Formats: sequence, structure tokens, C-alpha cells
Amino acid sequence: MSFIVPDASEYDVVVVGSGAGGLLSAIRAHDLGLRPIVIEKSDRYGGTSAVSGGAIWIPNNAFIGDQDSPAKALGYLQKVTEGKVPTAKLERYVGLAPVMVDYLKSLGIEYYTNPYMPYPDYYPFVEGAAPGGRTMLIRPMDGGTLGEEFFRLRESYPEFKMFDKIALDLLDGGIIMARAKGWRRVVLRNLWRYWSDLPFRRRTHRDRLLTIGNALIGGLRKAMIDRNIPLALNTAMTGLEMDGTTVVAVTASAQGRPVRIGAAKAVILASGGYEQSQEMRNEHFAQPTNPRWSATPRDNNVGDALTASREAGAAVEFLDEAWWAPTVTIPYRHAPNILRNQALFFERGYPHSLAVNRLGKRFTNEICSYHQFGQAMLRDNAETGANLPCWLIFDADYRARYPLGGLQPGWAMPDSKVPADWFDTFLYRADNLEALAGKIGVPADTLAATVGRFNDHALKGEDPDFGRGANVYNQFFGDPNHKPNRNLGPVAKAPFYAVRIDLGDLGSKGGPRTDEQARVLREDGSPIGGLYAIGNCSGSVMGPAYPGAGSTLGASMTFGYAAAADIARKNDLSETTR
Repeated sequence: MSFIVPDASEYDVVVVGSGAGGLLSAIRAHDLGLRPIVIEKSDRYGGTSAVSGGAIWIPNNAFIGDQDSPAKALGYLQKVTEGKVPTAKLERYVGLAPVMVDYLKSLGIEYYTNPYMPYPDYYPFVEGAAPGGRTMLIRPMDGGTLGEEFFRLRESYPEFKMFDKIALDLLDGGIIMARAKGWRRVVLRNLWRYWSDLPFRRRTHRDRLLTIGNALIGGLRKAMIDRNIPLALNTAMTGLEMDGTTVVAVTASAQGRPVRIGAAKAVILASGGYEQSQEMRNEHFAQPTNPRWSATPRDNNVGDALTASREAGAAVEFLDEAWWAPTVTIPYRHAPNILRNQALFFERGYPHSLAVNRLGKRFTNEICSYHQFGQAMLRDNAETGANLPCWLIFDADYRARYPLGGLQPGWAMPDSKVPADWFDTFLYRADNLEALAGKIGVPADTLAATVGRFNDHALKGEDPDFGRGANVYNQFFGDPNHKPNRNLGPVAKAPFYAVRIDLGDLGSKGGPRTDEQARVLREDGSPIGGLYAIGNCSGSVMGPAYPGAGSTLGASMTFGYAAAADIARKNDLSETTR
């Protein structure tokens, strides 16, 4: 079902980018009576959304009950965004996000919350945070319903799979990693499901079951197929064509051939941020960072939408912000000489570990949210010059029990099974802390003093320095079987280990300024005719904050839904003002 864009083609709406926000925008535009097309520069569709956890952060959703209200959610967002986002835009998100989720359900894409493991908001200490969180998880889907389009879907990363092959949703993955009650049954069930699927095993190693981000993108792609909405891969936007003050077309390179794609009603930019551009990182971020540290797909998100929208006269905002996430560089086991950076979402919260800067000192609560951890790295580096990178230090107890990045726990992958080239490149190991400090270039005396103080308090389940394990978010990511504090245990049992932590990200979050309809604005606040922007290629509705898991996807799809409604309304096609 590959689609090649003919030159001088014409559509009502041209959507640039095939992540969740872009696909949802196109589907909603179609259902409101418009003719959309989606163009994607890569040879795979799904973008960063496809390799994400697929969760969405939805205020006042149907599952949260009386824990939430529009006023409570709005108050929380106003506080965490520090007054930097217009109230009208926050109100639009709070009001429209649950409507968007209902629309996803009508497409056959179902979200739920896990009553046994509710995912907390990322600022549990801020008034308005929901005790059970506002995060919703995606239900898996049968990828076989996509036909040949299954093989054009960007594949999930190996760390989201069992044995690098078997797809897991967040619920099953959590049970297995924690070795919670029934975990062996979960492993066997998934093994049987995968290996008994003989038709797919004869064709590919890929699991027919789509989970997390693949399930979301797969469900949206299926809805596009059902509606015959064209998706053009290998088609990169090169610019926007203006007629006076209105955008009327996208210029692109389709398989290396220049084309013009007319947009009779509007263009929706949904092509991701600029985190893979070293030049833009140098220009906008306050401290030196590297695209290789990012957890997003390499080379794709280089700021095409930012460049094009600025040329069209757009104001910009939050260009100095990103969805920060600490990452570790890990080799691919099955591809020689290939490295990638993997985000540490939960590993920092397990007992028998701590993070230190290059002076050998702790600098934050290790299991604050990944965004807050990244912000702490920046603050510490500004003060000491000894962060970016920092180090996660852990002992044999941690290594035996818990996963770290692509490194499975010792009970599943003992050191004897770790590839030899991983040692002292990705995974540093020594028989004592002094020798470990020498390997990673950290002052041995300071590291010993830091670990000693940490251990004294960890034995009591306390962290007077940073409060690790003291709030519901911390505890969610700990070991429920570890007492007295599920996040704290001494780093005391040899051998000792370290991995380097870089300041990674899940995308940049700055771009053209938009209003509550996702219209791109000029400096004077007036909208640029026919131009909309959503997701990471626009100034984020979350401002400098990361309110909860799924804030990226939830916002992108909500404002994609808003953009399609506004375009239809202007053309007298919308049956609703929502």
C-alpha cells in the first residue's frame, strides 16, 4: 500500500509527520469531511510515537472518578507550567483531552488505567496532583490486521520486548521485572503466544502483537487504511508555499524528486522537534548536549517544521526546553558497531544504587521523574561543571535483581553472558569502590564518603539529603518486596558497577507559538492563515514541565483533534464546536 505523491497534487489538508498526533489529525479531518494526506520523511511510519510507551496523560478521564475535576487539573497544570502557558490553552487541553480519548475508542483504540498499579503524576507534592495519576495505558492490538503495512511500522526498541522479540505491554512487563506474584505464568503465556504463531514466525521475527507505542500507531494506521487516507513515506517537507499571508502548499522531496502538494484548506505540522540537529541544539540549549544522547530515532527530527514555520513568519517559544531523560549508551547485541542511547525511566529507583556527579557527590533524588532528573543534571553542571555526564553506581545485589537499560538482571543474564565488549565501555565493574572510581575517573575518597553516608541512612530506610522514597511517585518505581524503603538499599556488596548517564531527551519541546486551536501565531498574536502545528514541533502546552507519563502523546493528539475541528469549522463542515 505504498503511496507515491504525484507532482502538483492537491488535498484539503496536508499533514507533515506520521506520529500519533499527525495520524490522528488526518483521521479526524477525514471524518469531518476533508481530504487529507500524511507525508513522512522516513521509510517507516510512526516516528517517535511508535517507539514510545504509548501512554497518554488525560485530565478528568473516565477512569479517575472523583479524584479529579477540570478545576483541579487546571490548577495543577497552572502551577507546574509556572504561568508560562496561556490559561485558554490549558483549559482547551483539560476540556478536550477526554473527548479525544472517546474518539480514539470509536476508532477501536482503547485506553485503560491499571487499578493495581496506578501511574502517579510526576509532581505529587504539587496541589492538584491526582493520587492515582492521570496516565492511561494502551491496550495491545493484532498487527496482522495491518496487512503489509505491518512491515512499514517503525519497530519498538528491544528493551520493550522479552528476549528482544516478544512484545510486552506495560502491565506484563512490570509484573515480570518486579517478579511479582504470577510472573512465571506471564512469561510462559507470552512465550507460547509468540512461538505458537507459526504463520508469522515463518515470515518474520517481529511479534504479531503490537503493544505500547506500536499499538497506538498500529491502531491509527488501521483507521487510515479503512478510510483510504494516503500516507506517503520517503517524502520530506522542504518548505511551505505562501499566497500572501496564507499557507497554500507544501514543497517536498518525494523519493528524491521535488513535488508540490497543494493544501486547499490547511497544513498541519506534526513532524517532531529538532533534537537530532546538533546545530539547533547548540543554538537553543543553554549547555552543550549531543543528539546521540537522545532516545529518539536517529537523524529524523532535525527541525524541518521549525525552520519552515519561522520562514512563514511564526513566533516561537520554549526553544530552550526539552523532554529531558537520562540515557545510557548501549551496544546492539545483534548488530556490530551500532550504539544507541536508552532512557532510564525506572532503573534509578531500585535499592542498592545511587547517582553521583564526576566529583563523586550525589546531586538529586535519583528517582524523581526523568524530566526532573535531567533538569537536576543541568543545574548541577551549571554549579559544578562536573555533570553531563554523571554516573549510576550500584552493587551486586542490584545487578542480581534488577534490569538496567538493555542489561537484563543477573538472574536472567549473569555477567558470564554479558558480551565481553560491554565491560569497561558500557558496564564498568570492579571488586571495590576504589578500583571502580579509578575506572570512571571519580575521586575515590569522595565516592567512598558519599556511599558511606548513603549506606548509613539507607539501612534505616531514610534519605535526609534528598528524600528518596518519600513520595508516591518514588515508591511506584521501587521494589515492593524491599523493606523498610522500597527505593533505598545500601551499596555494599561486591562486585561494584557503574554506568555513564548522559543528558538525553524524548524530544525537544519548543517551536512555533500556537493558540488553543493549534493555529500558528505571529509575534503580534495573529494566526498565520492555513497553518497549524502540534506535538514536539510546536511550543508545548506543558511549557517547562512534564506533568505525567503520556504528556507528549496526550497533548499532540488532543491538539491534532482541535486543529482538524477548527479547519472543518472554518469550512462549514463541522457538526460540533469541539
